[in-house]
This record gives sequence, structure tokens and C-alpha cells, in this order.
Amino acid sequence: MNASTPNRPTTSGGAVGALRASDPRPDSAPLPGALSLGLRRTRIEIKQLFRDKEAAVFTFALPMLLMVVFGSVFNQEIAPGVTFSQYFAAGMIASGIVYTSFQNLANSIPQERDDGTLKRLEGTPMPKSSYFIGKIGMVVVVYVVQVILLMAIGIAFFGLSLPETAFKWFTFVWISILGLVCCTLLGIAFSSIPKTGRGAPALVTPIVLVLQFTSGVFFVFSQLPHWMQVFASFFPLKWLTQGMRSVFLPDSFTSQEVAGSWELPMVALVLVIWTIVGVVLSLKTFRWQRRGEV
Repeated sequence: MNASTPNRPTTSGGAVGALRASDPRPDSAPLPGALSLGLRRTRIEIKQLFRDKEAAVFTFALPMLLMVVFGSVFNQEIAPGVTFSQYFAAGMIASGIVYTSFQNLANSIPQERDDGTLKRLEGTPMPKSSYFIGKIGMVVVVYVVQVILLMAIGIAFFGLSLPETAFKWFTFVWISILGLVCCTLLGIAFSSIPKTGRGAPALVTPIVLVLQFTSGVFFVFSQLPHWMQVFASFFPLKWLTQGMRSVFLPDSFTSQEVAGSWELPMVALVLVIWTIVGVVLSLKTFRWQRRGEV
């Protein structure tokens, strides 16, 4: 019997371990990193945004509609060579930062918390940072598309001029990046305030509208009451609009500014302070589950 039994090769334990280590099976492949998963989440977030008709309208159609309506009705000259429609276009580009980041996230995250999406994601092996990378990626993509559309409308209908110097383009880029980071973090932090996802827009939309009315978007900022100017100066949107005016309006318009200048260092300082506030509040207040859930 021994002669008829085929000889089986014997393998030491170390050899077996080496074979298993080199086995190219799928379950031995390394898991994707947080950044890779975050980029995949970005694609998912963008698809979900366009499937949500209400969110898509508020993010894209509403800013363009406001620009067309207000820019067409109020087209008088407010300074030599500057019409209100050009002033308003710069303000709406700044508001686009708030729409795509703060308002979008402050509305969508509570809804995801309500329907259990956040709870399910928390229970997966996906790093939590990938979820936030996905949100940031979505915000950046949407902002780029939105600002291109707003610029196109402003140039085509209201005589808006693109930045003519490298310095102004650089200013536009750093204000956009810092504004997006700041408002994204504030949107994540604010998302813990609404008790339900359905009630989030009722809290978020009035805040955005009040800041727009007091920050020099719908009205020339220097013509607002002093107390309103002081109030708006505590919040990022006032500084975002002022920074965007420095990009899209001629330098001669500084005579119409309250401080007589664009105050770009102060723009950067206020946005950095609010970014730090957003980081702290996000870390302290963000919740993956609804109140009362364990």
C-alpha cells in the first residue's frame, strides 16, 4: 500500500507561510487608503447632489436666476465705470462659496443623519476622514462649475471683466480656497444644530439670506446702516464679497469701500479665524447618529 500511495511533497511551516504571503488572492490585497476612498466618495456625493433636484436647484439655478433678475433690474452706475450689476455679480460669486459649502452641507448632512446613512458609514471599515474628503471634493467640483457659469453670465450680460493681472487671479484663487475651507467646516459644524433633516433648510436658508442682505451682496455695503456694517463684519461673507470685489472691480472702486481700501490682509485674517473656529466646532459637535441613539 505504501508503494502504491503517491509521494506527497512535504513543506515546512515557514514555506507554507511564504506561499500564503505571496498568494495573489483578492483577500490579501491591501485596502484602499483614506484619500483613495475619499475620492470615490466624491463621485458618489456628486451623483447624489444631481439626483436631489431641490439641492441642485438651490446650488446652481438659484444663484444664476438671482444674478439675471437683480442684474437686469438694477443696472444703474454706482461709481465711475462700475454698474450695480457688476457689483452684484462679484457678490454672487462670493455667495457661491457659501451656497456650495455651508448651505449645502448644513442641509444635506442632517438628512443623511436622519435616514441612517451616517450610522451605516460609521459602522463600515472606511476611515471617517474619507467621508469628509468626499464632501470637500464635492464642494470644490460644484464651486468650480458654479463660478464658471456665474462668470459667463456676468461677462455676457453685465459687462463683468475678468481679472487682468496675475495678482488678481492669485487673489481670486486664495480667497476661493480659504473661503471654501472655512465655510465647509462651518457647514459641517452647523449640521449638528438642526434636530431633523427636514427642518435644516428652515434654519440654514434665513441665515444665508440675512448675511447676504447685510454683507453687501444685494446692496452697496457702504450705503447700509452702520450697525448693519458692524454686524456683517463679524462673519465671513462680508469679507468674501469685499475680496471678490477687489478681483472683479477696478481699483478705483476702493473709494466706495468703507475703509477706502480692499483690506485683503483683513480678509485673510477673518477667514483664517473662522476656519479655526470651524475646525474646533466640527471636532466638538459632529454626530454620526441622531440625538438619543446609541
